[in-house]
Amino acid sequence: MRPVALITGASAGIGRATAITLARNDFDVVITGRRSAYLEALEEEIRSKTVADVLSLTFDIRDQEEVNNACEKLTGKWEEVALLVNNAGLAVGLSHIHEGVVDDWERMIDTNIKGLLYMTRLISPGMVKKGAGHIVNIGSVAGKEAYEKGNVYNATKFAVDGLTQAMRIDLAEHGIKVTSISPGAVETEFSLVRFKGDQEEADKVYDGFTPLYAEDIAEAILFAVTRPTHVNIDDMLIMATSQARSRKIVRK
Repeated sequence: MRPVALITGASAGIGRATAITLARNDFDVVITGRRSAYLEALEEEIRSKTVADVLSLTFDIRDQEEVNNACEKLTGKWEEVALLVNNAGLAVGLSHIHEGVVDDWERMIDTNIKGLLYMTRLISPGMVKKGAGHIVNIGSVAGKEAYEKGNVYNATKFAVDGLTQAMRIDLAEHGIKVTSISPGAVETEFSLVRFKGDQEEADKVYDGFTPLYAEDIAEAILFAVTRPTHVNIDDMLIMATSQARSRKIVRK
């Protein structure tokens, strides 16, 4: 039987690429997100291009009740989640701390930290019971080093880094692997969300250099989750060749 992978934030970007990559590599996939039309399109693509089975769950990961209700649909083989990819996350706004928008802060905290915790709390007990499993948390270079106007986004990704380390400690005795994948600049919807739909500003982020692409991160996730049983990739920081630090990018 093919192992089941559950990917949050699968409607676009890294989550979407990860779902396709895993489906092509012997996983059945549960894809989750807020945008049902995007999930339906992804499900159709996976079914047409792979032999994987797919289950779509539409919910807002910030809402614990929605998360709980959606995950009640994980019955039969879908209960046996072998791999949880906590990918759902976002950055909203780019401002100094004294000019920050509280609603932006709450969206980032609720999605990046609390959403990850909701999903982990629901899925990890099954892994503990089985004595096996793998949890991959998608962090960021922003969780390794702070930068100007990053403040709350930095804080949420530093939290993901700390949670990953703590989860590794808590779950090691149960045979569960825990991995952090921390990308630098990836050309996805990320900047468009950060700039609240301003396409011109979002495009400037990737001007003059070749960034990472969602497929690059998906391939790194696949590598991490297909190591031998005795190998755990604790932490992987992935940068574009032109990006030396979070704010050091060589542009041409």
